[in-house]
Amino acid sequence: MERENHAGFTYMGRSFSNLSVNDDSSAFSDCNSDRSGEFPTASSESRRLLLACASENSDDMIRQLVAHLESCSIEEQKQAAMEIRLLAKNKSENRIKIAKAGAIKPLIALISSTDTQLQEYGVTAILNLSLCDENKELIASSGAMKPLVRALKTGTSTTKENAACALLRLSQVEENKVAIGRSGAIPMLVNLLEIGGFRGKKDASTALYSLCSVRENKIRAVQSGIMKPLVELMADFGSNMVDKSAFVLSLLMSVPEAKPALVEEGGVPVLVEIVEAGTQRQKEIAVSILLQLCEDSIVYRTMVAREGAIPPLVALSQSGTSRAKQKAETLIELLRQPRSNNGAARSSELSS
Repeated sequence: MERENHAGFTYMGRSFSNLSVNDDSSAFSDCNSDRSGEFPTASSESRRLLLACASENSDDMIRQLVAHLESCSIEEQKQAAMEIRLLAKNKSENRIKIAKAGAIKPLIALISSTDTQLQEYGVTAILNLSLCDENKELIASSGAMKPLVRALKTGTSTTKENAACALLRLSQVEENKVAIGRSGAIPMLVNLLEIGGFRGKKDASTALYSLCSVRENKIRAVQSGIMKPLVELMADFGSNMVDKSAFVLSLLMSVPEAKPALVEEGGVPVLVEIVEAGTQRQKEIAVSILLQLCEDSIVYRTMVAREGAIPPLVALSQSGTSRAKQKAETLIELLRQPRSNNGAARSSELSS
């Protein structure tokens, strides 16, 4: 598996080994246990179950629930999956007990159910079990990836969101990233990024950011049309998705397919606007992306300069952080280089 670091280059004696903003931790809040809300009512049996599991005598009850996952009654399966999901939501010791009791394979089977509610309960239970590091390998090796990808395509909005979070959790095991990409997850996550609600967009972008540390997943994302939703979200300062989208874009810029796709979707004026009007972090990541776009291309430098990038870059070079100032100054130098070979370069690049 080829894992890529952030792109870098050397210009005029300055080495830019990491062109992205390092502070991505607050841009991407991790997917914790499901946030779909509790189920409307709980039976007296459910309440007894939860009380029992607060004690040390929950093992028998968990084994009984796991057996009910394979019941011939859909309603009994739903009840069991719902209660397993609740037990796994907040208690790590329950997650281990449930997995050891053999719940993972029958829960994965429920993800392929044509009953949308049963599918949702199965996906959500798997998400909660995946919060435990000890369970990630077992979930992946038990064949969860393709059913989770199908749930991204066919499920309810909550199912899709929780499936994205579960895939994110599985992708935290480095060896799973390629397998998840090859299972068809990337186009489905790009679709969720484009048409999902706010939580769906956030969960999709977080999963994509994790998966796109691998080169082949970057290429898949670009080929799946990710530039369109990324540019649209970066252009909408009220979306609360500017940072997340820009961080994902910064990862993609190391593959050659990304640059023309970004330009084609109108990304240059959006990035210039971020340099002018964004937060300090947004400005810095936008400059990093523009640096990667312009480093080897007179055509793209000309395009960026014509969008009016130099004045906001000058302002950033005077008032930004030390790292932002350095990047802004380097990009200004690139944009001010003579363009005597501009016509020949344009013809060569556009024909390639």
